Amino acid sequence: MKDTKKKSVGFWLLAIGSCLLIAIGFIAYLLYNKATTNSIALVTDDTIDVTPQQIRSMRAIGQWEFLSITDEEMVDTVRRGIFFDDQLVRIYYGTLRLGIDMEQLRDDAFRAENDTLNVTLPPIGLLDSNFIDEAHTRSFISNGTWSSSDREALYQRARQKMLRQCLTKQNITRAQENAEQQIGNMLRSMGFAHVKIYFSNTTAQ
Repeated sequence: MKDTKKKSVGFWLLAIGSCLLIAIGFIAYLLYNKATTNSIALVTDDTIDVTPQQIRSMRAIGQWEFLSITDEEMVDTVRRGIFFDDQLVRIYYGTLRLGIDMEQLRDDAFRAENDTLNVTLPPIGLLDSNFIDEAHTRSFISNGTWSSSDREALYQRARQKMLRQCLTKQNITRAQENAEQQIGNMLRSMGFAHVKIYFSNTTAQ
């Protein structure tokens, strides 16, 4: 009789122990699974994405000036005569504005590389071709009679001199540096921590 009771008690102890082991195993599985799930949830999403709305907002900026250069040029012309020569000397003033037309920003201007946003901007160029201030243009010497076509020819010579003087590689580089700083700051304020800026082919005149 005692042996039967001992066997019965031993059976129940074994059963209870098995249940405890199963329960402990199940709890351990749940804890492990929860820890794995939490670790997945904590993974940072470093995906860089520029939305179409952001591109439209940048295009809406239009012309963005990064360098302004003021120039003064004296141009003259002489017409030979039998007894005396006619001479016209004029002084022209102009302000050349170098910058970017943001409306030319391409759809593929932004490219992500790891955690860095690479941006290819339109080229630096002359924002306004009518940069000579004709209201301040004055004649320094004016002998004889000169037609409107003569004055137009002088104007075009002055314009070309200003382009050669101001639209140089050095000034374009200065404008690019200003653009890198200002546009880089704008993009970083939009949440892009690492930004590299490039330019499409830009040539000096």
